[in-house]
Amino acid sequence: SRSMHMHRQDVKKDWSDHALWWEKKKTWLLKTHWTLDKYGIQADARLLFTPQHKLLRLQLPNMKHMRVKVNFSDRVFKAVSDICKTFNIRHPEELSLLRKPRDPKKKKKKLEEAEEEALELEGPLLTPGSGSIYSSPGLYSKTMTPTYDSRDGSPLSPTTAWFGDSPLSEGNPSILAVSQPISSPDILVKMYKPQSLLDKAKINQGWLDSSRSLMEQDVKENEVLLLRFKYHSFFDLNPKYDAIRVNQLYEQAKWAILLEEIECTEEEMMMFAALQYHINKLSIMSSDNHMNNSEKEVDEVDAALSDLEITLEGGKTSNTMGDITSIPELADYMKVFKFIVFGLISLNYREEAHGTPAHQMNLRGCEVTPDVNISGQKFNIKLLIPVADGMNEIWLRCDAEKQYAQWMAACRLASKGKTMADSSYNLEVQNILSFLKMQHMNPDPQIIEPITTDINPECLVSPRYLKKYKNKQISARILEAHQNVAQMSLIEAKMRFIQAWQSLPEFGITHFLAKFQGGKKDELIGITYNRLIRMDASTGDAIKTWRFSNMKQWNVNWEIKMVTVEFADEPSLAFICAEVDCKVVHEFIGGYIFLSTRAKDQNESLDEEMFYKLTSGWV
Repeated sequence: SRSMHMHRQDVKKDWSDHALWWEKKKTWLLKTHWTLDKYGIQADARLLFTPQHKLLRLQLPNMKHMRVKVNFSDRVFKAVSDICKTFNIRHPEELSLLRKPRDPKKKKKKLEEAEEEALELEGPLLTPGSGSIYSSPGLYSKTMTPTYDSRDGSPLSPTTAWFGDSPLSEGNPSILAVSQPISSPDILVKMYKPQSLLDKAKINQGWLDSSRSLMEQDVKENEVLLLRFKYHSFFDLNPKYDAIRVNQLYEQAKWAILLEEIECTEEEMMMFAALQYHINKLSIMSSDNHMNNSEKEVDEVDAALSDLEITLEGGKTSNTMGDITSIPELADYMKVFKFIVFGLISLNYREEAHGTPAHQMNLRGCEVTPDVNISGQKFNIKLLIPVADGMNEIWLRCDAEKQYAQWMAACRLASKGKTMADSSYNLEVQNILSFLKMQHMNPDPQIIEPITTDINPECLVSPRYLKKYKNKQISARILEAHQNVAQMSLIEAKMRFIQAWQSLPEFGITHFLAKFQGGKKDELIGITYNRLIRMDASTGDAIKTWRFSNMKQWNVNWEIKMVTVEFADEPSLAFICAEVDCKVVHEFIGGYIFLSTRAKDQNESLDEEMFYKLTSGWV
């Protein structure tokens, strides 16, 4: 009788999540209407009857860990989409999963485990897709009532999604939406910092294939994977609906700067540190007062935030109708050239103001790099202009911020094939000016707040500056820079940080080691949201640039792992991927092509099949 009772208990167990896994062929047998014979299974095949949902430990962009139950039989793209819905992160197509990079200097596993424990935040166990705390489809609709206050990112009433019975509210309602200061400089010291471009390229080997499942890619239960923004093209970043998305994006930018994954000047570093310091202070206040913020009106700050809309293509269209037949021109006496006129998308320079152009250069597809030192009043623009056998290097030297902003904006638009008549030109100029303004040092020491012990410069700047200056010197400079951002609201400061990150010359370049056809040595291929860059592996200098807008098609020879890209009016590009599956590179190209086609008024669900076609080699 007892054994019968136990048998009945077993029968009651829910086996609906279980499926058969064929280890030898790395295949899930999910088509239950197929016979085993149709799958090609012989009598000696070893099949595992196992749950499809398994535990993962996800390290979020803020470096905290969450335990999440994920479907190991879903394609990674679908699994990430479910995770993002659970976390209330819109546009999951911009994120993916990355294997944790191994620090070659740390041979002992114990050191890595100690580093992990320092950042560990074992949150509640979350199961995407079932009982999601944000299950309302309205969260993905633009017509819905705002979920968050756009001034400080706090939840608007009803606040039950945050402070009610949801698992994330246990003990800490601000895990995802509110930035938490780095608790100790030791954390920064212990973390892996890529030392070279080759190190960065090796990290990018770890991106998982979006079109295959976790199990197919040898991901083990309870493994740590990194959830990161993979494609640096952030669509409709809106403070009303995206408090968590904005915060995680800010955190990814913050850690990229602190770990020197992206280069920035000393003045820029102090500006980023000042924004961090400001955000840390406001975040502590916001956590203390979050329940009092629920009755604020969102619309009051919409106007103030409108100029912060982050679009890499340059923002909103203008309602003012000027003379649409005339193309604006910039004409200035420059120190590098005699006299320069900026017309459509070309640069002309003359010996005299009214003379005929001595030379003309088309800037479409050029690389535009700032070389600015505000305290030294240096405002240079470096242009690498494509020619048949590589790139011509041209330098423009501006006299003042306004002139620099106008020319920089014009060059950026021209590199994309746009003219100064484009509606985004004025917004681009304003964004550049505001970026420069934040880096100004305040000459009046009387209005600077006294240096307090809460500033912790070791947690606000990258290690190289700690070696270069004393802590007191860094603290003073951070407080000086803080004067430029002290009046910003919390969400505005985060948006400004993200925007400043986007303005850095190296922003959004994903590096891969490659050997180009006709080349003898290993080089780098850099992939961004709108172009491919052939780069010198030791210096990172651009050798040649190709725009996606000029691309006809691309394909992969899977046997020799060669990627070939054909263009409308220039020779095709071919390279073999070194140390990485060419599928990863192929997916980056396809992913960016897909993201560039997203409709500006997109409310409907994502066209997953089109993404798979573009990233899986079907087209």
